[in-house]
Amino acid sequence: MRNGSLTAGVSCPIVNRLALHSFLIPGAEEAYEVEHARVWPELITVMRQAGIHDWSIWRSGRDLFHLVECDDYEAAVAQLAGDPVDQRWQQHMSQFVEGFAQNPDGLAGQSLRHVWTMSEQAD
Repeated sequence: MRNGSLTAGVSCPIVNRLALHSFLIPGAEEAYEVEHARVWPELITVMRQAGIHDWSIWRSGRDLFHLVECDDYEAAVAQLAGDPVDQRWQQHMSQFVEGFAQNPDGLAGQSLRHVWTMSEQAD
């Protein structure tokens, strides 16, 4: 559900959903997946504290596609940037990830342009 919902007349908090695109270093595909078989629990804790509700990653070759559900992505990124757990994770992941695709019009200069969501289309 994008940008909140109503369930049984009870208002739910607004949650933003965005997509990101990153690239793996050639040859790092399998090692990256091994690292994500179980992400550090302390990283998940600080991500939740920063307002990130869920983060999913799909891979096609060296391309990674991320779906992030959060309260405020830019605020979460700013909060995590100063967190030692996230700093260690980012340093560790730098051996696998080349970087993120940039989009000057996207949140934090990275989010992909949203094109369509089935549940948002009226009949």
